[in-house]
Amino acid sequence: MTMPSNPADRPAPGVPGSGSNIPAGPAGVPSAPGGSMGGPSSGRPTVTVASFPDYESAQRAVDYLSDNQFPVEHTTIVGTDLRLVEKVLGRLTTARAALAGAGTGAWFGLLIGLLLSIFTVSAWWALLLTGLIIGALWGAAFGAIAHAMTGGRRDFASRSEIQAGTYAVVVDDDYAEQARQLLGRLGWQASGVGG
Repeated sequence: MTMPSNPADRPAPGVPGSGSNIPAGPAGVPSAPGGSMGGPSSGRPTVTVASFPDYESAQRAVDYLSDNQFPVEHTTIVGTDLRLVEKVLGRLTTARAALAGAGTGAWFGLLIGLLLSIFTVSAWWALLLTGLIIGALWGAAFGAIAHAMTGGRRDFASRSEIQAGTYAVVVDDDYAEQARQLLGRLGWQASGVGG
C-alpha cells in the first residue's frame, strides 16, 4: 500500500543533510520518506527527517533531539549503502602469528593463575607467573599452527569494519514535525546564523 505524497513528509529546507536523494532501504530498494523502514515502533509509518554523510553527525542530531526533550525512543539511525572496509595492517608471518598468540595466551594464563591464586595462601605469585608462562607458550604454539594451516592463503593481518554511505535519522510519523523543527534549529546554530 502506497501513501499519497504529502509535503509534510519531505525534509524541511535548512535541515542539515536533507536533500532530494532518497537513501536505499534495508534490501537496497529505495524507500520514500514517510514509508515504513522498520523504524522504532514496528508497524508504524516512519519519516526520514534528515540524512548525514557520517555517523557522528547523525548521532549529534539525535543527541540534540534528546537534549531538547524530544522522545528519542521514537527515533532510529539507519545506515544505508553499506560496505565492508578491511584495513590491511601488515604482513603476517609465522613468527608474528606466534607472537600474537603468545600475547593472547599470556593474558589467558594470567587470568587462570589469578583464579588459582585465590585459593592459595603462600606463593600466589608463583601461580601467576606459571600461568603467564604456560599460557604464552601454548598461545604461541596455537598461533603458529593456525597460521601454518592457512597454507599461505592469508599472509596479512587486517581489521574490518562496516561503513555506511548515508545515515538517515528516522522518526515515527507522529513526531516528524517536532523533530524537523528541532533539527532546523540545530542547522541554524551549526551555521552560526541563529541562536
